[in-house]
Amino acid sequence: MTVVPLAPVRRWIGRTQSSHRERGATLSSLYIGVLSVAIIGGMLHRQLADIFWPDAPNLSGLAGGSLAALLYALLHLALRRFGPLALSRPAASWLLPAPVSRRALLLPSLRLTGIAAAVLGALAGLAVAGHTAPRPLTGEQVALLTAGGALTGLALLLVAAAAQAGGRWGDAVDAPAGLILAAGFAGLVADTTLDQPVAVTPWPSGATLLPVVGGAAVVVLAVLALIIRGLAATPSDRILDASRTAGTLFDTAFGIEPSFLTDMIERRYWARRRLHSTRLGSRLPFLVAQDLLLTLRRRRRLLMLAFATALPLLLGAAPAWVLGAVVLLGCLVAGMTATGNVRTDAGNPVLLRLLGLSSRQTVLQRLWVPGVLAALWAAVSLTLLDVLGDLPSGPWWALGLTLGPVGAAAAVHRARVGFVRNELLPLDTPMGTLSTGPLVNVVMGPDMLLLGVPAWIAVGQGSLSWTTVLLQGVLAFGGARFYLSGSTSEDRTEFTQRG
Repeated sequence: MTVVPLAPVRRWIGRTQSSHRERGATLSSLYIGVLSVAIIGGMLHRQLADIFWPDAPNLSGLAGGSLAALLYALLHLALRRFGPLALSRPAASWLLPAPVSRRALLLPSLRLTGIAAAVLGALAGLAVAGHTAPRPLTGEQVALLTAGGALTGLALLLVAAAAQAGGRWGDAVDAPAGLILAAGFAGLVADTTLDQPVAVTPWPSGATLLPVVGGAAVVVLAVLALIIRGLAATPSDRILDASRTAGTLFDTAFGIEPSFLTDMIERRYWARRRLHSTRLGSRLPFLVAQDLLLTLRRRRRLLMLAFATALPLLLGAAPAWVLGAVVLLGCLVAGMTATGNVRTDAGNPVLLRLLGLSSRQTVLQRLWVPGVLAALWAAVSLTLLDVLGDLPSGPWWALGLTLGPVGAAAAVHRARVGFVRNELLPLDTPMGTLSTGPLVNVVMGPDMLLLGVPAWIAVGQGSLSWTTVLLQGVLAFGGARFYLSGSTSEDRTEFTQRG
């Protein structure tokens, strides 16, 4: 088959697209983008300096190594989820099956992803060095450490690109990355419990770092040449999968419609699962059993929730109100693990019609499993804060159990949102027109967390009594009952809320 040169094809596409654009539209977009970055940078430059390079190191050696492992493992997993090699929808539809050089077709994607990976790796390396390295550091040391972080990001990109083309063994690479991520998180949690953190010894000088970074650069460039040489071997189905992911993310951001991304994640997760029939006890209500099966089949999500119970321990230095907000948000996230069926019922309640269930009966059964998950997560998290954190002794485990209805109501309310209502009237502000539909969509769900205000105040004040536990329990159960009766009906199957 004759291979058509790709460069003339891209030039013709570029000329055709330019002829349909308004004159100066590209320059205007570029100007607005650069100006926005400059304004945001001018407003937040002090906060960014504290994040990446504080005045004095504030992390121990264990915390610094754990943070590096956590950041670079997250970078690798993000590259794997996004491809890393992807094409635009027109290119995937017309140029991928066309008789053109696949290497030339994928090189722009590799170039852009490589720049992004190098920048993110450099920022991660700069942040780790800024929080860990003893002062003072010379400019040469800072530059070499930043270059080392960029090379690490490029190396992770090469591993992800090889895994994308590697078939089954490529999927096995994600398992060590997940273990490194878990180890980094565990190291950060363990560092908060040590009375005497591991001290940081003086870092290598510039003369020592230069040959190490130079040798790593040679190796990375050599592997990059091999990856470029083998780009044509990347399977088409994996390129299309990455292109669908990129297109869905663009649609979600452009249309401000989170349901696109949620639907893609759900479809992709269940498409790769091999399910087996399992029967639970006949005494369980039907919908409760369905939610329980859904939850038990998401073992990885449950494992992540178990690890996340220690997340508030890492925020010991944050203000107390932030710690209380994180506990409440954790209840929402824990409850959302079991609300996949609620989204299905809200979009197509055909199963509910077949069963003859009203919307009130449905929502009542759907609240059980999210409530149990939220209660267990909050109880374990607050107990860890009581034992290992700064909270004083008290019945924090009981307070966590009373947050179960709060997390359940918030999670179910969030799952019933549906599409963004773009017909709502916009607001005129000095910065331009603000669409209210996406704002309403974002607020629905977290607004139910206001039922946990007593627990938020108790965590913020650092004191707890059984009276507060009783007050939180009454407010949580009463609020969940009011939400059930106010948003459902005995004579309606659909989840349409009362206007």
